[in-house]
Amino acid sequence: MNASVEQLAATSGALRNALQRQDWTAIGELDRHCRLVVEGLLREPQRNEVSLRAALQELLDLYRELVGICQHEQQKIAGELIQIKQSHERAKVYRLFG
Repeated sequence: MNASVEQLAATSGALRNALQRQDWTAIGELDRHCRLVVEGLLREPQRNEVSLRAALQELLDLYRELVGICQHEQQKIAGELIQIKQSHERAKVYRLFG
């Protein structure tokens, strides 16, 4: 495995750890770093296609998991916002008739 593929694997590992901690700031930074590493890998004239394919597949699986978790969090926050809005509406009604 060449140094670039190892760097991608290390970045993927750090991204997975940040995801487990739900450290969204770190996830954003690592996402940008992953993009740069992948761009560099794809520009390399001599690369091990097998190890590159395996590393990219692992990264793809990680991003699928990340997207799923983000969608879940988005739905959770949307539900909380709906509850807050409903609470405000109820409070208005109580003030009008209270």
